[in-house]
Amino acid sequence: MPRSTADDAGRRRPRLPRRIGTRPAVGVTVAVLVAANLAVHRWTGLWGLVTAVVVSGLLLGVLRWAGGTLADAGLAPETSARGARWALVLIGLVGLVYLAGALLPATRGLFEDRRYDAMDGGEVMLRAFVLVPVGTVLVEEIAFRGVLYGLVYRVGGALRATAVSSLLFGLWHVLPSLHLATAKPAVNSVVGDSVLGAVLAVLGTVLFTAAAGVLFCELRRRTSSLLAPMGLHWAVNAFGYLVGYLLR
Repeated sequence: MPRSTADDAGRRRPRLPRRIGTRPAVGVTVAVLVAANLAVHRWTGLWGLVTAVVVSGLLLGVLRWAGGTLADAGLAPETSARGARWALVLIGLVGLVYLAGALLPATRGLFEDRRYDAMDGGEVMLRAFVLVPVGTVLVEEIAFRGVLYGLVYRVGGALRATAVSSLLFGLWHVLPSLHLATAKPAVNSVVGDSVLGAVLAVLGTVLFTAAAGVLFCELRRRTSSLLAPMGLHWAVNAFGYLVGYLLR
């Protein structure tokens, strides 16, 4: 007996992948972030940018696999205008703070960084307007205030989402801060050149970035958009490069 058309259609229809639970999705996200942290720390330049873009897409895929939406990641089109307004205001405020800090003798030393000594203007511009927005801001905001925050929020609310996201954001900065004590004279003058000093510099970085993560999460919560924390995140990093280079 010939097969029915309905049977043939059913056999040809591709099976959709089963959705993963929210908690397993959080575990997958953390695993991806651990691997990404090692990769981003190892690869710089073009490979670092490619890694950041791939990781960002992969994490959004995990969110989608768990049944999440663009709104869960803070990327809903209807909230983009509000997020963009916040971002512009925050960028302006950070610019004013950096300008004042660079002009005042009492705070000018905080911007000194030996890593800028070998850089020229072109490299600084590349870092401020390409590497920072793509290699740092894009991947970190999608990871911590987008996917991770959105997943934990679904099962634990804003407070737990902020705590988990901010703690992991602080730990994300362990590897980049390993040589901070020798790179920044202001830090070195406080902690010194010892092993203990290096450990204190790393611990301080983790605590500082975790606290910054709380602020970024609050911006995400208030605006329902990643654009607000993205704007602040970019301004803090990019203006740091520009001012540090000009004051070297």
